[in-house]
Amino acid sequence: MKFKQVLGEYRYAVAVRENGDLWLALWIKRSHKGEFFVMYPRVDREWDVHASYHLHGQLHIKSGNQKKVETKVQPLNGVFRGTVDVGTYSGHDPKVVGEVCDPKDFNSVIDVAPGVLMPDNGSIAVELVEPGLQPTVSFAKAKIIEREVFRDFVPWLVVTIWTLS
Repeated sequence: MKFKQVLGEYRYAVAVRENGDLWLALWIKRSHKGEFFVMYPRVDREWDVHASYHLHGQLHIKSGNQKKVETKVQPLNGVFRGTVDVGTYSGHDPKVVGEVCDPKDFNSVIDVAPGVLMPDNGSIAVELVEPGLQPTVSFAKAKIIEREVFRDFVPWLVVTIWTLS
């Protein structure tokens, strides 16, 4: 993937390190307008799995250009209160997908150990959180591997890597 720099845009990656290489598992963009996009690279680019959270509060999760989830949540153009779950993404196989992660393309990269994000185990949860609050996404019997809170803007972006083992 080729990224061009856009003034006011923030990008965050989750990548798996294997034999010194970083393989992109998922990336999140906050646009210069303040909207959020969760991009989930796949081998079949036509699949186009992604989520979009728009300023007016519309949250879409799409796969294969079909809306799988469409819901109204709080708008992003006012005071943000509480938390909003932007999705949990599973079924990762970043090396097979083959998207190399170049850290220069992102504001931050969550570097995940091999074997954590696999096709049958390991997930990435994305949540927007009011400053000072704790994330509310929790998973019974899940083991949190890593949780990053990005405070570059309001609402805060929280990315949680977790497994069932």
